[in-house]
Amino acid sequence: MEQITKRQLKILECIRERKTANNQEIQKCLKDLFGDISRTTVVRDINRLLEENLIEKKGEGRSVRYEELVKNELLSYFDADKYFENGPDERSVAFERFNFDIFKNLKDIFTLEEISELKELNNAYNARIKKMPASAIKKEFERITIELSWKSSHIEGNTYSLIDTEILIKNREEAQGHKREEAVMILNHKKALEYILGERKDFRKLNLRKIEDIHRIIVEGLGVQHGIRKGLVGVVGTRYKPLDNEHQINEAVEKTVKIINGLDDCFSKALVGLAMISYIQPFEDGNKRTSRLLTNSILLADDAC
Repeated sequence: MEQITKRQLKILECIRERKTANNQEIQKCLKDLFGDISRTTVVRDINRLLEENLIEKKGEGRSVRYEELVKNELLSYFDADKYFENGPDERSVAFERFNFDIFKNLKDIFTLEEISELKELNNAYNARIKKMPASAIKKEFERITIELSWKSSHIEGNTYSLIDTEILIKNREEAQGHKREEAVMILNHKKALEYILGERKDFRKLNLRKIEDIHRIIVEGLGVQHGIRKGLVGVVGTRYKPLDNEHQINEAVEKTVKIINGLDDCFSKALVGLAMISYIQPFEDGNKRTSRLLTNSILLADDAC
């Protein structure tokens, strides 16, 4: 979907707030922010939202009204730029606590067209891979290991450069002026990827132990407790508070695993794994790193690019 304009976003917000709106009500919503706007312009913007399947038309003639088209609440349009305009304390949060209703929305997170496109791209990838010599594939996985280890660690605040990461992984030479923990974090990514590659077909069906195995490798030597946490954790940059009850955390992870195993395609499985482990925060630390490696394990298990 192409980026919609601020005016079109305002129309969507107007319809969302009112549940339903006609042309006159939409024009009134726009007036305070954009001044007088012609009916032709409003109709053009409405048609754009209809084309993008963000709203739907109800009724005929003068009784026409528009409603937000939401087949899955998780797929409602979200303006990320607007969200990050405010600081963490001012940002609106739909749920400050874990929302167990999320589980009913974890199916059909891709449209049939999107799944078809992803499968087509993956078929092209597999066709190319079959023609590559084993040495070239090995070299490509080495490159991916370096880049993923660097980027995933960088997201967590690791200050190693990409070149430093390459030297560390290839030669086990630590960069000067960096903490030992930074090197350990990067090398743990390498170990986790090697574990996943060695057991790749094992990840076609998930269970809690496999997720815990990835977490154990990713935090080894970093002073982080293994296994499901027993206390509260906070997430920097948000008012969201994850679950603090060990039994509820276990329940949330097990529900996630069950849903992933029941999905038909690896792309949906990977996205659910990435999002839900990050959302549940089942471990004391290393949750997002674990979720990123879990995502790759699901894709690799299905020979996906």
